[in-house]
Amino acid sequence: MHRQLLLLFTILSTSLIAQRNISSETIATPWIGIHYGINQPTNNLQERFGLLNNLGFNAGYKTKRNWFFGTDINFFFGNQIKTVDILKNLRDSYGNITDINGDIAAILLFSRGYNANLSFGKLFPLLGSNPNSGIFIQAGAGYMQYHIRIESNKQVIPQVELDYRKGYDRLTGGFSTHAFLGYAYMSNSELINFYAGFYFLQGYTFNQRNIFFDQPTEEVSKSMRYDNLNGFRAGWLIPIYKTKPKDFYYN
Repeated sequence: MHRQLLLLFTILSTSLIAQRNISSETIATPWIGIHYGINQPTNNLQERFGLLNNLGFNAGYKTKRNWFFGTDINFFFGNQIKTVDILKNLRDSYGNITDINGDIAAILLFSRGYNANLSFGKLFPLLGSNPNSGIFIQAGAGYMQYHIRIESNKQVIPQVELDYRKGYDRLTGGFSTHAFLGYAYMSNSELINFYAGFYFLQGYTFNQRNIFFDQPTEEVSKSMRYDNLNGFRAGWLIPIYKTKPKDFYYN
């Protein structure tokens, strides 16, 4: 059975490849993809977080003129919190925080966030093996949001449970723009398709909380923040090619 399925897959793949010539044709096709990146925060964001990982998904459409229109959602995460000790008012004279049973609590802080975008771009068939590969430029706009995640390893710590966490999490969000400059590759065999390059995100955000529990006497700023991310991103693409009709000949 396995051999039969493998043979069928091989026949179908060969048939699909034979029905178009990626090496000479500019193909219009939808595509979906997944990508990963490493980002360095800059401007206001670097005051809160260190290096961030990025995992995202995208979907879009490439025209026969190599224009691209699409959407994507990205999740960024890390464990480098640079904000001053937000839990300092919960610590005793020994620097410990205790749980509901009086035991020393182990609290971990992480950076978490996402951004969702609409994008457009252009592929220039330079340095490529076919007219569907080359320099890829993309830009767009969307929404960005992030916060500090507080984890207590299943210990119950009343001071940071449920809604109390909102007083410490620094929830922030707002409008964002982005740009990408890199290289996109669609192989002649249609089996290897990817892109990689430099990614730049500009966030124009605002604090979403009205009070920080670690700074109860200070007014939370409602001024716009400039939360930027710069980094490298690489992704795997899955074009969804339309099957061409087969030619039939009659005697």
